[in-house]
Amino acid sequence: MSTDTLAPESLQIDETTADRLFRAARTTAQFTDAEVTDEQLAAVYDLVKWGPTAMNTVPLRILAVRTPEARERLVAHMNDGNKERVANAPLSLVVAYDPAFHEHLDTLFPHVPGMRDNLHGVPEVRDGMARDNAHIQAGYLVVGLRAAGLAAGPMNGMDRAGIDAEFFADNGWKSMLVINVGVADGVGTPYPRSPRLAPEQAIATV
Repeated sequence: MSTDTLAPESLQIDETTADRLFRAARTTAQFTDAEVTDEQLAAVYDLVKWGPTAMNTVPLRILAVRTPEARERLVAHMNDGNKERVANAPLSLVVAYDPAFHEHLDTLFPHVPGMRDNLHGVPEVRDGMARDNAHIQAGYLVVGLRAAGLAAGPMNGMDRAGIDAEFFADNGWKSMLVINVGVADGVGTPYPRSPRLAPEQAIATV
């Protein structure tokens, strides 16, 4: 299912792939009972980890919420409008960032020695770097899930501080959003596709 596009010949992926990743994919709230496996999730991460981040910090962290007990704990921290969605999803991912990402920089950014130590004493700087780059990675994650034939329902109506205390007290991760994941039931939503801005409305050239 393709929507109207401009200059499709300018893309270097086929139309089916463009539809799957972007044009036909929808924010999903209705899923089948199909399982999302650990192997699928690992394959998605193994793809999206290659997306660029500043200094290769890759601060994105993911908590896969599978068990009924863990799901109840997560539901308790979601806004009322999102509680049922999380309760009924095949899998929910708490998408977070790690403010201690710098501990890995000797491995991830070896061509600039000492960067790990330089960032050790500036937690505010690290927090901003981690949050900004993990938000970029969250976008990669949604596209990666679609590439695996899965549908994603991202949401940010939640008590982040409550989730952090509930799940991340030991590792210091900080939550950003929750993504429900599964195989879409039909198109996965009762709502019609909303329009988007045209290139001339969103792109400025100087």
